Amino acid sequence: MSWPRRVLRPPGRAASFSPTFVIAAAFTIALAVAGQGAVLAQPLVEFEQPSAVGSFGETVTFETDFRSASPPRRVDLLLTTPGDDIARVSIAAVEQTGPDSWRAVVHQGGHVVPNTTYRYQFRVVGDEGAVLGPAASHSVIDERFEWQRLAGEDVTVWWHRGDRAFAERALAIAEDALASASELLGVGDVEPVDFFIYADSRAFRQAMGPDTRENVGGQAHPDIRTLFGLIEPRQLGSDWVAELVTHELAHLVFDEAVDNPYGYPPTWLNEGLAVYLSKGFDDADRAQVEAAARAGSIIPLEGLRGRFPTRPTRFGLAYAESVSAVAYFVDTHGQDQLVELITSFADGRSLEEAFRAATGDGFLAFEDAWLASVGAERPAPYGPDPDEPIPTPPA
Repeated sequence: MSWPRRVLRPPGRAASFSPTFVIAAAFTIALAVAGQGAVLAQPLVEFEQPSAVGSFGETVTFETDFRSASPPRRVDLLLTTPGDDIARVSIAAVEQTGPDSWRAVVHQGGHVVPNTTYRYQFRVVGDEGAVLGPAASHSVIDERFEWQRLAGEDVTVWWHRGDRAFAERALAIAEDALASASELLGVGDVEPVDFFIYADSRAFRQAMGPDTRENVGGQAHPDIRTLFGLIEPRQLGSDWVAELVTHELAHLVFDEAVDNPYGYPPTWLNEGLAVYLSKGFDDADRAQVEAAARAGSIIPLEGLRGRFPTRPTRFGLAYAESVSAVAYFVDTHGQDQLVELITSFADGRSLEEAFRAATGDGFLAFEDAWLASVGAERPAPYGPDPDEPIPTPPA
């Protein structure tokens, strides 16, 4: 399952994909299985090893040559990216290159974040059935920069501006943050993580995708075990380095701790924990929450379950409220109960079930207590009034 991407202000979403043609998953899998059987029972098609070319920002071209005793009715490309549960199918353009030989080509466009690896396989569909070709993979690399690489035990830092001392500092912060978050949430055997540090704002936003907000400075993509951060030259020696690295790694560990096939915890809990671990509930966030409470403009936590608001002031308030709620939970119930709350999502529990397991009470009770702690009243919900009569169709 591919989860929504996690983003950090200043200082995301999953990679988009535009296949040429998509076939229902069940039909795809059935044909793939049938094709494997055909390969074993009656090898009517002989494949060359497929190939793919294309780096970040370019169209990726997939190609294969094959020989067949009879003309193919259709040639498909079965393509998956990390986190996909099904193969996405594109119809290939087919050119005959000899009496019994053909070449199949698919041009794959659309945005995909750097460091994404495609797994792909061609399938020839003929009158006798479907035959699968050999599997291969292709990684999309951002070749606009000459990346330098520094590998640690669990994290590899990639950077293109700054000296080795900067990379060593970032790596030490990342290794410590990953170990601390993993220990806190009980995540063992952490898989390796790639951390790409961009020094150019425009290049960073192009890499993250066309819908990346201007106040986002980092993204975590758990499906490809990759973090991306924007650290401009003026910030190389600042505290922002530690905050960014710790924040994004917290998202990645959080994702592992809650992984389940049924649902995902609310965004405010994910972002609140990342801010809490990276910089704590500081005076600036506290003042922002208190000001919103006085003005009656507080956002209820229920309103922060999905994507945060777009307007910069509300976007910043969403982060401040998130860390405020997490800090209040720890002060009231303790860190161990916070860990129990988070990790219980891995069992497929709902938000209400997770809160009752961790605190003995429901989510609304916690939200009311948190609102009271910051001096806010529960805002009136927007939307239709359930008490108003609605038109009734005749008969």
